[in-house]
Amino acid sequence: MIGKTSKNIIRSRVHARIRKKLKGTPERPRLAVFRSVAHIYAQVIDDSKGTTLVAASSMEKDSGPTGGNVAAAKAIGTRVAERAKEKGINKVVFDRGGYLYHGRVKALADAAREAGLEF
Repeated sequence: MIGKTSKNIIRSRVHARIRKKLKGTPERPRLAVFRSVAHIYAQVIDDSKGTTLVAASSMEKDSGPTGGNVAAAKAIGTRVAERAKEKGINKVVFDRGGYLYHGRVKALADAAREAGLEF
């Protein structure tokens, strides 16, 4: 009998396929999103150096709404955009991490755009 492939394995394959085409540069770093059941995380990454420039997550003490919901995703999108603007980063490449552009991922992206990031 053929076993069912887990959703996370499929997501990681999709993410690998996306990452072949998507690179973060010093001028335009990559805004990477990771979502778990309980939390959501966002990082601005310079792939040429392999360094994280800015990060935000719903696990932070003063993150406002916590957990894996749309309100927390909006707060994290705003926070990561504000931190990026402080470092002088205005343009990014959005990496949805293999997730569908829907729900929490879309809420984070829209909040980051409203806070001033261009992608």
